Amino acid sequence: MSSRPLLTLIAAVSADGFISTGKGVPWHLPCDQEHFRHITRGQWLLIGRTTYEEMVGWFQDHHPLVLTRDNSFKPAVGQAVSSVPEALRIAAEGGAQELFVCGGSGAYAAAIPSADRLVLTHVASNLYKGVPFPTFEPAEWERVSRQDFPADLTHPHALAFATYERRSTTKKLTGSPL
Repeated sequence: MSSRPLLTLIAAVSADGFISTGKGVPWHLPCDQEHFRHITRGQWLLIGRTTYEEMVGWFQDHHPLVLTRDNSFKPAVGQAVSSVPEALRIAAEGGAQELFVCGGSGAYAAAIPSADRLVLTHVASNLYKGVPFPTFEPAEWERVSRQDFPADLTHPHALAFATYERRSTTKKLTGSPL
């Protein structure tokens, strides 16, 4: 059995498939922020350089790996990597059971072919343009959980937390038959 950590993409995605309008998260959804922090607390993260720079201050107990083409880039917290396989190797060497890809679009696109799990916040809002979450074949994924939340005074949009596992790895992850 491989010692490769699970590769999980975690993102908030609009109803029309976008993660941003160009800079940062386009919604203020406190329960999504708490959800993200709860799931990633103490975990290894793979983050594109721009997203890393937008998230400075979030890395309290994380192990960030910054995906960048710039070999001279030295993050203040964490370590620079040039590829998803390198990030998985470093995370495995560090004892990680799971590596969370937290954005941006380039990091998601590089990681989705190897991803085992998607943890998505589906936001009931259309952005109409912006930075897309990478397309993926729905038939390759099985939704294993979903929790819905209506819009309210602190959440201007309804949202749902959903977890998907790649069908080819479902048995390995959950012990359930394919």
